[in-house]
Amino acid sequence: MTAGQPGSFAAPNAPAPGKTEFPSAGPAPAPGLAQGPGTGSALPVLPALRGLLPRGGLARGSVVAVAEFGLLCLALAAAASADGAWCGIAGIPEAGVLAAAALGLDAGRILLVPDPGPSWPQVVASLLDGCELVLLRPPARVSAQVRHRLEATLRRGRGVLLVAGDWPGAQLRLRVASQRWTGLGDGHGRLRARCAEVVADGRGEAAMTRTRWLWLPGEDGGVAMADPADLPFDIDEEPPGAAPGLRVVGG
Repeated sequence: MTAGQPGSFAAPNAPAPGKTEFPSAGPAPAPGLAQGPGTGSALPVLPALRGLLPRGGLARGSVVAVAEFGLLCLALAAAASADGAWCGIAGIPEAGVLAAAALGLDAGRILLVPDPGPSWPQVVASLLDGCELVLLRPPARVSAQVRHRLEATLRRGRGVLLVAGDWPGAQLRLRVASQRWTGLGDGHGRLRARCAEVVADGRGEAAMTRTRWLWLPGEDGGVAMADPADLPFDIDEEPPGAAPGLRVVGG
């Protein structure tokens, strides 16, 4: 559902446009929100992603930054949503519910705010008060003051803030370092699957760099581990007939 439409999420206690104050205390979660599974220290992720995360899941109260919006962002949110967590998506109008649902996200538990406007910090704070995971693409460089206030809201709600883009001080950072598509022949064919080398690092327990090859997506549209030894191509060589533009796809 999309904010602003009948039956959609309305940011509780959101200040009037143009104001920059944050609520001194967040509202109680709406019935069914932030009461889902994963009440431990981490939200679950798809099995193929567990090896990239120090706890095998998304640590509650943490900020996870992905270099840019793409399938990797949705994949990180998929297992928590499928397990019953409410997820908010703000500032990403191209994030379609159908694409999210194809990865396993529960469309009935996704709150969309395609354009939160100039009061986006307040909107995100409200989402963090009511959701266990919020996917955000900030509209501009985020000031230290806004970051600290949103992080305080995040810790209070014990959710996860998943940022598409840069977030100084993020506990965990992920990026697609390289990628290859299958399905292209000698200059023709149909793209069937993408094999991506995903790199994760960060601070504290995430300081050790982890690298995994993933099918992102596989031929069935899902996410799975990829063994470089079993790939139908040499990852160190250019695929036959591949165009450079086809290899530059957001993670």
